[in-house]
Amino acid sequence: MAVRLGDVAPDFQAETSVGKINFHEWLGNGWGVLFSHPADFTPVCTTELGAVAKLRAEFDKRNVKVVALSTDTVDSHNKWIGDIDETQKTHVNFPIIADPDFKVSNLYDMIHPQVSDKFTVRSVFVIGPDKKVKLTITYPASTGRNFDEILRVIDSLQLTAKYSVATPADWKQGQDVIISTVVKDEEIPGKFPKGYTRIKPYLRTTPQPNLN
Repeated sequence: MAVRLGDVAPDFQAETSVGKINFHEWLGNGWGVLFSHPADFTPVCTTELGAVAKLRAEFDKRNVKVVALSTDTVDSHNKWIGDIDETQKTHVNFPIIADPDFKVSNLYDMIHPQVSDKFTVRSVFVIGPDKKVKLTITYPASTGRNFDEILRVIDSLQLTAKYSVATPADWKQGQDVIISTVVKDEEIPGKFPKGYTRIKPYLRTTPQPNLN
């Protein structure tokens, strides 16, 4: 069964490149990103793991732990990490789950039966502090993932979890946000003291509320 938005992310134990983890315990009270790869020593995934390593400080700033998954073994992962560090000019600084028995891949419905019963699709799951899935994205094998976009989505998720707002198309940190339609006009001054713009009765914007 597919893992859908709002579902509790399946818990599991697994061996990783940095030792055994219990997933929910490892996540703790913060956010998490789990992203999968079809196999070690694949070209696009090599660049992706390098990109995530370079962005580690940005994930840390948002209290987000990142973990990758591939269906190869820990020994294979460790050899691949050497290639990633060399070719991407970085240091892989997060765990890579070993899933040779496809236990985690099946839990998260990451097997692509039309390609192979052993082909893990390139999925991304963002998981909140409540252990619920907040975002899922699946990419084709030919297209590298945009981790700046994943950070942007996390910024939106963390903001909208605390305030009665939504973020508009192409929103970035520091830009105006949309006031939720459940907030009445007369309630806005108390909730959003920075003021607001009423474009339509259903479209009201306000400066990002968590910035000074």
